[in-house]
Amino acid sequence: MVVRTSARSRTAHMANDRDNADPTASPMTVPSNGNGRNGSGSKRKGNGVVGLKDNSAPSKVVPKSKVEQLRDVLEHYRGSHQLIVLQDFPDPDALSTAWAYSLIAEQFAISTDIVYAGTLSHQENIALVRLTDLPCQKLDVSSIRPDDLNEYQAAVFVDHQGTTSQIAPLVKEAGLPLAVLVDHHSLQNIYQAEFEDIRTGAAATATIFSEYLRDGLLELDTNDPRHVQCATALMHGLRSETDQLRQAKEADLMAAAYISRFQDGQLLSAVLCSARSRRVMDIIAEALGKRHIRNNFCISGVGYLRFEDRDAIPQAADFLITEEDVHTAVVYGIIRSEDGQEVVTGSLRTNKLTLDPDDFLKRAFGQDDTGRFFGGGRSQAGGFEITLGFLSGSNDNPEYADQKWDVFETQIRQKLYRLIDPVDSSTSRKS
Repeated sequence: MVVRTSARSRTAHMANDRDNADPTASPMTVPSNGNGRNGSGSKRKGNGVVGLKDNSAPSKVVPKSKVEQLRDVLEHYRGSHQLIVLQDFPDPDALSTAWAYSLIAEQFAISTDIVYAGTLSHQENIALVRLTDLPCQKLDVSSIRPDDLNEYQAAVFVDHQGTTSQIAPLVKEAGLPLAVLVDHHSLQNIYQAEFEDIRTGAAATATIFSEYLRDGLLELDTNDPRHVQCATALMHGLRSETDQLRQAKEADLMAAAYISRFQDGQLLSAVLCSARSRRVMDIIAEALGKRHIRNNFCISGVGYLRFEDRDAIPQAADFLITEEDVHTAVVYGIIRSEDGQEVVTGSLRTNKLTLDPDDFLKRAFGQDDTGRFFGGGRSQAGGFEITLGFLSGSNDNPEYADQKWDVFETQIRQKLYRLIDPVDSSTSRKS
């Protein structure tokens, strides 16, 4: 079904764990052996694995570090085959940390496949994968069934918590244990893993994995081309999440200092110098021509976009925020997916220190029926996705398509203007 990053035989004890799993247990937890402990002989506690309490020891137990907890989980899955799931549109942070996990897992005879359901459309992401030979591939969710995941013993989420991946529900439906979840975004509490490391204070997931490497889960070697390429990818992930390190905090800078010992500067420059496509330039021009400015906010809707042009939206927001007297830019459009579904997708960029993108977008767009927020973000950046559901498709009628766009654009602007200009949220001023 997929190309593996390394070929490993499965071990018998992993197969037994899957066969003997309790069918009444949560599908996203490690199989239990019936005595409250996982297969490694350790008891679950909190977000990780801690050793069994020694009755002869003092009552106070010193908790294990995250690195020690992750090592325990990796040891439990030694010899297994794992599925590393990325968000549908993976960015450098996701791509690099998935690769780092894959290399770490090899130390425990774990083979991995890195997959995503969307597309790579940003020119830097495409260049990163091509120039570093980063081992990832697209998984066609329209033709895959939960049973097709039976070859895996566990799943891994990096740089997301399952809400931005079409593959995540398949993992849950297949009953595949979620072994590891590492992320830096706000806690979502949708999926639970045996090992979780969610640090909202970190600017990038690459910061967290760089710490794992520094603390000995994998000894990087400058003579190993894969290590050098992965370190270069991690540096790109750190830079992309911290505005080229300008917004980096102490932990991010320490991670960058460590990774810089192993990166290839020329390779990183080649990734960063990748050119924008003509299509992306056209979308940026359209965003510029359709922008509305109010109270130093720049708002622009770019209409319908192809699935592969999705990454033009954040690039347009990056461009609009450079205008004089603009501190925040929001660009959005309706993305037509490959299966005919449509989603309103938007990006926010800001250089206003007192504006929290996560809080702003959550207040602007609210939640769906399941309690999932339509938008969210981090320092100086955010995004939102709103499915059209029943109104998806039928765009072969141009008049209907235009009416549908007008309705959604009006609604989006009203919700944004309600926060931007509470006094008068019914009109806009075109620049």
